[in-house]
Amino acid sequence: MVQYLDNNANSGFAAWAAAQQRNQPGQSRFGRILWWIFLFLVAWWIVGLFMGDAPKQNVAVNAEPTVNIDISNVPTQIIESNDINARVQGLRISNIDLKNYARGARDAEPVKLIDGDGFVEIGVMPNGTTAPTATTVWKKSGDNMVWRNNDGVEFTRNITADGFMIRVSDTIKNNSKRDFSFAPYTRVLRAADKNSSAGVYTGAIAYVNNDIEHNDWRSLDKKSYAYTTTNGFIGFVDQYWESVAQIDSPDQTIRMKKQGDLYDASTAAAPVVVAAGTTKTITTNVFAGPRDAHILSGAESTINGIVESVDYGWFWFLAQPMLWSINAIHKFVMNYGLAIIIFTILIRILMWPLTRKSYASMLAMQKMQPELQRIQKLYANDKQRMQMEMMRVYQTHKTSPMSGCLPMLIQIPIFFALYKALLISVQMRNAHFLWIQDLATMDPYFILPILMGATMWLQQYLQSNKNDSANQNDIMAQTAKTMKWMPVLFTIMFAWMPAGLVLYWTVSNIFGIGQMMWLKHKTK
Repeated sequence: MVQYLDNNANSGFAAWAAAQQRNQPGQSRFGRILWWIFLFLVAWWIVGLFMGDAPKQNVAVNAEPTVNIDISNVPTQIIESNDINARVQGLRISNIDLKNYARGARDAEPVKLIDGDGFVEIGVMPNGTTAPTATTVWKKSGDNMVWRNNDGVEFTRNITADGFMIRVSDTIKNNSKRDFSFAPYTRVLRAADKNSSAGVYTGAIAYVNNDIEHNDWRSLDKKSYAYTTTNGFIGFVDQYWESVAQIDSPDQTIRMKKQGDLYDASTAAAPVVVAAGTTKTITTNVFAGPRDAHILSGAESTINGIVESVDYGWFWFLAQPMLWSINAIHKFVMNYGLAIIIFTILIRILMWPLTRKSYASMLAMQKMQPELQRIQKLYANDKQRMQMEMMRVYQTHKTSPMSGCLPMLIQIPIFFALYKALLISVQMRNAHFLWIQDLATMDPYFILPILMGATMWLQQYLQSNKNDSANQNDIMAQTAKTMKWMPVLFTIMFAWMPAGLVLYWTVSNIFGIGQMMWLKHKTK
């Protein structure tokens, strides 16, 4: 990142800054600015790892007692599509297998959502009569399940799977002479997966009044949350997967809480009145699949707002096209490591006009050293005149001491956007490249971080003016010494970042070295 800065103690920037800081002991203003930038980047990264989005609306609610009931007598059936299969027992859906996604690079078993003691429960709460419960034994009637209560109300349930979507249609036929009302509800219960977040938000999620509400595992450990909305959905999200449920009914109350060892996200809609002799159908949709933008876009027509469940970070306007570009390149090269390399080169080519101007400014400032040093000595007792003369020199050479910082500033949003894009990319999961088995996780052998640090140091070495006799007492010379430790610090920081991100930075450094050597040769 610092390859665009002039690290020579006697550079033009050094003279310019020293003229303003000559009477101030300690580190120069420029050095302090660099350190503040570095600390800001580290803090930003740490905040992104450990901080979740604060909910915009929440109220404490009393936790309900843990529901521990025996449903072993309820018949089990399997629903299936080309992408998933799931187990159904009456009101509950569980053990959803994602057929086309393996658990790991060396584990061919499919990824399983809502497994263990977790389940999705879909039902209705009756008023004035009875309705099926989790222990109800339904009768099989073709592709449907049928149950009839003592009041003559008949419940027919049909469950189908299409892609990653599960559709539950509950038809209520009131054969009695009285009107009854039924409030639809949906609950998603599951265990937490706190160890696989990798810097991405995980936990409960809700779509409330056209906005996404997040409550991570730690927030739910402390208290419960409740929201009201006209329409929405509830569920849970992991780094790569999500399981959400949506009732196609208005006026919903959403609750999120910890219940025993599990976490509960539920929603209840306004009661549906089924008059005597009439029939009503209530539809509930469940999405269980990858957090892939293309797949979620297809599910948007069924579950409104689901595309917004993916958090691309502060620089989403860069992360989304960057992820799309890498996936598009992958279709041709069939390897995500090569796709990242090609993408990096394309980015450097797009930035070349600005980079060339930065390098040219750096070389020009090195050539200005004799004249700047003469001005420093000539007007040592007149700081105002010295600054005016130095600025005149910069104007004559059509350069600026800050021009070398522009590429670095542009790299900051690119860095964070790509960092977020690689972490949430399902396609990048288990993507191998050379010795790396998963580009979305850290390099297990730390080869890429070390190579990145070495290329960063080489860039600093090439851009320094080795022919100048450095004044070791100059404040900026001390800053230059400090800057030499930046490759070490960045190597340590990058060691635990996704290997795909480190690969991008390493290739960017190597390409930048080639650009710098070519420009120096052309200048000579």
